[in-house]
Amino acid sequence: MSKKMLGNIMREAQKMQAEMARVQEEAKKKTVEATAGGGMVTAVANGAGELVSIKIEKDVVDPGDIEMLQDLILAASNEALRRAQEQVNEEMSKLTGGMQMPGLGGLGDLLG
Repeated sequence: MSKKMLGNIMREAQKMQAEMARVQEEAKKKTVEATAGGGMVTAVANGAGELVSIKIEKDVVDPGDIEMLQDLILAASNEALRRAQEQVNEEMSKLTGGMQMPGLGGLGDLLG
């Protein structure tokens, strides 16, 4: 491989890396919402894999059944995080043309 070809590959890799950084920053601003218990618990997560809010309806708060409330919070939170990961993966896939590139893309890299 010639030095010129190697230089071109390196420039393209740097462009992709910069574009991925831009996508990651944009992802932090986007949110997704998920509910559990028929909308009694709502969780909102961002593309950085962070929960940004949880809303609990008063009707679901039963001091005698805290376990149910905990389960609903976990269900809504996990679904919101799953949707956020899916959203980021879709954006990264657009950038990489669907190629799976070790060390590039995916929510794991965003959270790292």
